[in-house]
Amino acid sequence: MRAAQVVDLTGPHDVVVRDVEQPVAGPDEVLVRVRRVGVSFPDLLMSRGEYQVRPELPFTLGVDVAGEVVSGPGFEVGQRVAGVVGNGGAGEFVAVPQSWTFALPDEVSLDQGAALPMNYLTAEFALYERAGLRAGETVLVHGAAGGLGTATIQVARGMGATVIAVTSTEAKADVARRAGADHAVLIDGFKDAALELTDGRGVDVVADIVGGDVFTDSLRSLATGGRLIVLGFAAGQGIPQVKVNRLLLNNIDVRGAGWGAYAMVRPGYMHEQWERLVPMMRAGDVAPPVSTGYGLADFGRALVDLDERRALGKIVVDVDS
Repeated sequence: MRAAQVVDLTGPHDVVVRDVEQPVAGPDEVLVRVRRVGVSFPDLLMSRGEYQVRPELPFTLGVDVAGEVVSGPGFEVGQRVAGVVGNGGAGEFVAVPQSWTFALPDEVSLDQGAALPMNYLTAEFALYERAGLRAGETVLVHGAAGGLGTATIQVARGMGATVIAVTSTEAKADVARRAGADHAVLIDGFKDAALELTDGRGVDVVADIVGGDVFTDSLRSLATGGRLIVLGFAAGQGIPQVKVNRLLLNNIDVRGAGWGAYAMVRPGYMHEQWERLVPMMRAGDVAPPVSTGYGLADFGRALVDLDERRALGKIVVDVDS
C-alpha cells in the first residue's frame, strides 16, 4: 500500500510517499480502509524528531483517520468510522485499537470525520473533565481559527457556553465566527476586549492553545473562580511561567489538559467522550471546518502549511487522490 513516511528527521519538506506492507490487525484491532487523514501538530513534531514519542525510522505519519471497516470486532464490514492512532494513519490501510475507533453518524462526512478524533476529544476533555465547564459560562479561546481552536469553540457552544474567539487576523476571526464563536477579537488588546464583553467581570475559562506572550493577559482576563486550561504552545515562544501569588489573590486556577496521556490508558474513556459528542454532531453544533485540496503526495506540503499557520480549520488529506 502507499503511505506518507518519515525516512529522516529533517522535517516536513522531506516526507515521502512509499510502498509499504499493509498492516495486519490484531484481535482487538479494527482494520480500516483509510479514505481521509487529518494533519496534526504531532505529525509535524514527529517529522523533526521533536515529539515525545519517536517511532523507529522509517515510519508512517497520520494520527486522525476516517474510512471504512475492513475487519475487526464491534463494527460491520464497510461501516464508516473515524479513529485515532499514535502514528501510521497516513496510508491506505491502518489497524486501529477497537477502543480508539468510533462509528460516524450519517450527518458527518469523511472529511469531517478525519477532523474529529484528536482535536474534538482533546477539546471535550479540556472543557468537560479539566475545566468543569457549566452551561451559561463564558470561554475565551486562543488560536481560535486552527483545528483545535475551532473544535474548542464548537464543543464549548455545544455545552451551552458563550465563546469569545481570539485570532491574529480578521480573516481568521471570520473563520472563528463561522465555526460558531459568539464574539471574535484580535489578539492585540484581547484582555480589554474580553473584559468589555463581560461587563468587566472576566471570563470563566481560557482555553490557551498558543502560550507565549498571551499567558499573563489571559490570567488577567479571568473572573474570580476562573480556570486557564493549558492546551499547547503553538506560538513557539517558549513555555510561560506563572506567578502563583496571582492565583491566590484572584482565586483562579491554571490546569493542564494532556488528553492523550489521560485517555489512552483508560479503556473505554474515549468512547464515553464520543457518546457525549455525538448529540452535538447530530444537532450541528459540532461540524468541523476543514481545509481540503491535499492528496497523499501532498502530506509534506500540508505539514508545511500547518507549520506556517496558513491552515484555517483542520487540514484533511484525501488518501484516494
